[in-house]
Amino acid sequence: MIPPESTPARPLRKDARRNRENLLSAARAAFTAADDTVPLENIARDAGVGIGTLYRHFPTREALVEAVYAAELDDVTTSAGALLEEHPPDVALRAWTDRYAQFVATKRGMVDTLRAGWASGRIATPTTRERVTAAIATILEAGAREGTLRADVEAEDVTTMLLGVFLATAAGDSLDRTKRLLDLVVDAVRPRPGR
Repeated sequence: MIPPESTPARPLRKDARRNRENLLSAARAAFTAADDTVPLENIARDAGVGIGTLYRHFPTREALVEAVYAAELDDVTTSAGALLEEHPPDVALRAWTDRYAQFVATKRGMVDTLRAGWASGRIATPTTRERVTAAIATILEAGAREGTLRADVEAEDVTTMLLGVFLATAAGDSLDRTKRLLDLVVDAVRPRPGR
């Protein structure tokens, strides 16, 4: 007999995969609009499924929050390459900072559950900063090759500047102010004329 932990997970059926994606989408929207204390019944209803379906995919609130966080982190970090295919690196960087701002907004709605889960060990501690910095490095390297971004800027410094923007605007500053600050960050890494 094969021990249960070594049994490979069966892939989800198409309808189950769709239900899971709908649940993640509804949870993202709910956590961004309010916070992670939104009743799970509301999330299930918004996803077009019953509460039993939600619990089959996510047996606890922590499991749902962790899945939303992981999906958001994957989306934001993998979007750098796609943006570089569509735009020059400086434009891709600015578009990426908007996507990162969306990630931060979603994360704010989940922060209490995430912190408690990380502290207790129920939720694995992610490598968020490293992955974000790697995405920024990808864009900076492309920009340095093309001359649209400075070659002397370290990705970790850009990560620090972005975190500063998000900390400074956490108290409910306007979206316009956040966008202005993100514009300034990107302008800081563009080459200066005559240098």
